[in-house]
Amino acid sequence: MIETTKAAKAKKGDVVDVFSVEGKLKTLYELQFIDSQIDRIKTIRGELPLEVRDLEDELAGLETRVFKLEEEIDTMNEQITDRKNAIKEAQGLIKKYEGQQQSVRNSREYDSLSKEIEYQTLDIQLSEKRIKEFKAQADIKTQLLNETKATLADRQSDLDHKKGELDEIIAETRKEEEELTAQSKKAEGIIEPRLVTAYKRLRSNALNGLAVVPVQRDACGGCFNKIPPQRQLDIRLRKKIIVCEYCGRILVDPELAAEVQGVE
Repeated sequence: MIETTKAAKAKKGDVVDVFSVEGKLKTLYELQFIDSQIDRIKTIRGELPLEVRDLEDELAGLETRVFKLEEEIDTMNEQITDRKNAIKEAQGLIKKYEGQQQSVRNSREYDSLSKEIEYQTLDIQLSEKRIKEFKAQADIKTQLLNETKATLADRQSDLDHKKGELDEIIAETRKEEEELTAQSKKAEGIIEPRLVTAYKRLRSNALNGLAVVPVQRDACGGCFNKIPPQRQLDIRLRKKIIVCEYCGRILVDPELAAEVQGVE
């Protein structure tokens, strides 16, 4: 924890000028030390945040599909109702025309009414055919709707479970993360902006989030490439900011890293 770092510094009685190169290096490594602890907390959460986000996106897609299927089924049912009404209307007209045929004055009027009856009969047959088609389509859509709703319920259950796990982990680490985040922002505030920008760029490009690393066993603590003895001496002198010629990370000497970490 950074509190350990502060305790160690107070114990040693060191006062470092944050504007000196040594001060800048120490503050940068303190920032890295804090951010690495935040990274550790996020690692504990693992893939859960991504899984939750993916499930939320999938649920949104399923809900949209359910809505569209319900709309399509409603439209088909309306078409069926319209066709049934058309059949009733046609049947009424047929009955009317058949009644009129009883009182026609000539064969031409009779034939005209017969054609109207034939037309309405064909219209009834067409409506009955359309009703069957709409019912078949509605049945298929209803089956898809039920399957989609079942999938939606399963995914909702998965999401609730994943969210529960994530919320539990967040609750356990929230206080520590908030404290570390506040310390990280405070540390950033006393580092010159150009160094903060460079630091963040290095962190974003590194898979492990390490932008400032100590020399370990004569090698870069980030990429593990060997560092020449003269360069190691320059790093220990803390007179200038030195970066690894292989990975570009900022290098600090092991003693400075131990001071920041509170290691005796």
